Amino acid sequence: MKNGAILNDGESKPLSARDFAELGGRKLVYVRAIAARDVLDDLLDDDGELSIEVEADDILYSVHSSSGERLALVGDRDLAFAAARQHEMNPVSVH
Repeated sequence: MKNGAILNDGESKPLSARDFAELGGRKLVYVRAIAARDVLDDLLDDDGELSIEVEADDILYSVHSSSGERLALVGDRDLAFAAARQHEMNPVSVH
């Protein structure tokens, strides 16, 4: 099956973007690796300086809600999972 959900009667129905976003509920969050160079602009303070020490080639971990909104950006995968769990969320890894 492609881009659909299987219903109880065995029929499939396409998932809308909203259906997919709600699939895991509000407590499901996604953790993915991201190159620091891709988010450097988000790490600048009001003076245009980096707010943390990070190299462009460093890997950071982005935590996203089921709707795709970025909730956090951390420097360690284990920390991303721990922070999500501490906030009573269920993290899963995506690529």
